[in-house]
Amino acid sequence: MKLINSIKVIADFYDNFIIDQWGVMHDGSKGYEHAISSIDYLTKKNKKLFIISNSSKREKSSEKRLPKLGFKKEAFIRILTSGEMIWNTLKDKYPLNSSKKTCFHIYDDSKEDGLIYRDGLNFNYTEIIDKADLILACTPFSNMLPVDYVPMLDKAINKKLSMYCANPDFETIETNSNQNIYCMGAIADIYQKMGGEVIIKGKPETDIYFEATKSIKLNKSKTVAIGDSIFHDIKGASNFGIDSILVSSGIHKDLNTINNLIKNHHVNPTYLINDFTL
Repeated sequence: MKLINSIKVIADFYDNFIIDQWGVMHDGSKGYEHAISSIDYLTKKNKKLFIISNSSKREKSSEKRLPKLGFKKEAFIRILTSGEMIWNTLKDKYPLNSSKKTCFHIYDDSKEDGLIYRDGLNFNYTEIIDKADLILACTPFSNMLPVDYVPMLDKAINKKLSMYCANPDFETIETNSNQNIYCMGAIADIYQKMGGEVIIKGKPETDIYFEATKSIKLNKSKTVAIGDSIFHDIKGASNFGIDSILVSSGIHKDLNTINNLIKNHHVNPTYLINDFTL
């Protein structure tokens, strides 16, 4: 792992940049000025830019938000979310002309990726886990801790329900408090460790990388991923066979913690940078 202080240091080594959103490009409400400048710089150097995000939002929703955050969506060849990958998986597996299954949907009704996410999917929905045929896990229920899900997951285990996780991230940064908060991936991880089946199409799985970059002939040796999660961005890049840059101002802020995670999980970023900056 090489410490760098600017994207300029490595820009000429790569043609393709796969970039995470939250914690790297923006904080959920506004784009980081240093990230906006970095995107502009890479665009002027004719680099091919992709966004791969473990967001439960649909792809079009993420595209529409970019200008509000200060970014030009035209700068990116593809903007792909784990939510889009799971939505397409469910649409293909349970087409509109098939009999409807009953879905237990985990979501926060204050988020835009709540009820709107259901549009186009062929399910009946229930709030009773015992009546469900599968689980769609988008965003955690409001005012629930991970431990509160265990009784529900116990019932799901007994019914052998598959969980489709639209956001595999374990944690993210809360905009107002700058504190780490848990994401849907943390609940999916609990369910998996209990013996449940979890379907993930986002990072660190490689499906989303292949889908995002399929429009070009990708040279992996000329491709680098930029993200702030060792478990998802860095591990995903390693699984896909490309170099990676860990942004240390995001989820893992302490260098000792980063070094311990790298050692314990055998995932090593190629570079470490404080911010996605020039």
